[in-house]
Amino acid sequence: MLQAHNLCCVRDQRTLFSELSFTVSAGDIIQIEGVNGAGKTSLLRILAGLSRAEQGEVLWQQQPTRKQREVWHRALLYLGHQPGVKAVLTARENLQFFHAAEPLEKLWQALEEVDLTGYEEIPVAQLSAGQQRRVALARLWLSDAPLWILDEPLTAIDKSGVARLMQLFARHADNGGSVILTTHQDLPDPAGRVRKIQLTATEAE
Repeated sequence: MLQAHNLCCVRDQRTLFSELSFTVSAGDIIQIEGVNGAGKTSLLRILAGLSRAEQGEVLWQQQPTRKQREVWHRALLYLGHQPGVKAVLTARENLQFFHAAEPLEKLWQALEEVDLTGYEEIPVAQLSAGQQRRVALARLWLSDAPLWILDEPLTAIDKSGVARLMQLFARHADNGGSVILTTHQDLPDPAGRVRKIQLTATEAE
């Protein structure tokens, strides 16, 4: 589905990683690992088309993403390190903004999955940072994008919430989707579904 070919990332005249290549196939759950400053977020932004690599290419279905941006963005759900929700809208209104065609019942169900029952009509600005994060994560239960790119999706999520997310990732992969994520937490992975890509100290020089 996705190919990263010889990617090089330079930030503030510092090479975070170079000659980085990997493939992501249908059914993959990929965890990007590395020390702070190794370039994990930068890599996800490059894959999502939000930043450009110094060198190298990202391909979707064997075609460069830069030449098929509309197709690429329709195939992608990207959730960054910040929640990316609109503070003046309620939790339910935020989901409707991104998923206007979904029936109200499905929006309620998605918010229930992230333990926001009772908070559906509260403006996001009045929610805690963890609750705002969960509003963004609720989009995963509504998305039909085949590839999910998620930067620290488990931040401020309790153990039961992490387990539910991992079940969702596995179900998405079983249905032919793929997940790429970063996290500082140890992922519960009893079935060995998660493949890890390490941004090593050499790549992060």
